[in-house]
Amino acid sequence: MNHVVASFLSAPALHDASCPACGGHVAATFFDGGLKPLATIAWPESPEEARGMPQLPNDFVRCVACGHVFNKAFTYHAVPYAKKPNLMFNEGANWSGFIREVREHLLGSLPANPTVVEVGYGDGTFLAALAESRPEGRYIGFDPNGATAPVGSQLELRAELFDPRTHISEIQPDLIVMRHVLEHLTSSLAFLQLIAAASALANLQPMAYCEVPCIDRVLTSGRTVDFYYEHNSQFTTESFTTMLERSGGQIHEVGHGYDGEVLYGLVKLRAHSGWAERAHAAAQFEASAQGGLAAIKAQLQTLASSGSRVAIWGGTGKSAAFIQRYDLDAQRFPLVVDSDRNKADTYVPGTGQRIQFRDVLHHEPVDVLIIPPQWRARDILEEMRRNGIHVGKVLIEHQGSLIDFHRDAHPYWGAIELAAA
Repeated sequence: MNHVVASFLSAPALHDASCPACGGHVAATFFDGGLKPLATIAWPESPEEARGMPQLPNDFVRCVACGHVFNKAFTYHAVPYAKKPNLMFNEGANWSGFIREVREHLLGSLPANPTVVEVGYGDGTFLAALAESRPEGRYIGFDPNGATAPVGSQLELRAELFDPRTHISEIQPDLIVMRHVLEHLTSSLAFLQLIAAASALANLQPMAYCEVPCIDRVLTSGRTVDFYYEHNSQFTTESFTTMLERSGGQIHEVGHGYDGEVLYGLVKLRAHSGWAERAHAAAQFEASAQGGLAAIKAQLQTLASSGSRVAIWGGTGKSAAFIQRYDLDAQRFPLVVDSDRNKADTYVPGTGQRIQFRDVLHHEPVDVLIIPPQWRARDILEEMRRNGIHVGKVLIEHQGSLIDFHRDAHPYWGAIELAAA
């Protein structure tokens, strides 16, 4: 081993860092490029502007799970994508030949009248070439600083970011093209999974073509010029394939181009039906929670206006969350009690009621006790029984309303005879 290299070797330094390609959370120090300015999304217009550019950290690590290399210090908003073009030189002979091969390959997988989206279309030439070869289709590009469509062009070029949550259902694409986009994102896997989930909700299964630089040769040659700030993600064949496997789709093809310097993949984004089911269930829970918010607030206001003496059991944690969510202010609901003597004479976060030890209920009896942690109601009622504390009614939150623990149906019954004692 070269003695210079050997002098730098030490035990690998591990980091808690989320991998953009596989979602793993452990990475090893890989390449410290120091503080450097942007390299490609900059285009300074004077020597002074060039020398005065902000210095950004290039702290590249490698995921121990999939081998992906990424800058753990990367911040997407530090790169002015909306102000500066991400220009690629597309006129080299070998590169142009590769692009033609990709175009013909994709055309073979498209229907006669396709709808194609290109994310980060740049100068628009690739999308235009597809449109020229299959003019019956619809071709939409998204790029906040991309070229404008020529007069009379059939291209629809939008100066905005592609948002799968709205654009998938709106456009219903057959193919989504992402050429040299994923390496710029904070999480390429998250972006692909978002496309897959949005497609599942729209009952679509679009094809996605992904193309990124490949660093397999970098790893064998020791090349370092690939590592600059804008390229947050550096894909190996292994990490690229892993990302596609976890994208929520079915891989049709993974290959190399341009003498091994480029990775490409074609994947059908057909997310498992469970994705859509869980998304719908989440939306249903949110709608129910918002409906319950208004209903329970109304019940609490009625309770406060009735003149009933009310106590809340618990002043921190989940009880505090209940008090905060439903705006149980100290004026209407001043009495908060707790089983824990250590919490006595502290105050409810956000609303300020003084938390009192539970025995205050001996000399300040109440008509209604609200127990926010429903699953603890049996223990709390048993504790009250042992200590000779009696209340008129016990309320818990269930299915968007406050219900009577003794009389109404709920899953927290248990040893109800203790409550009646």
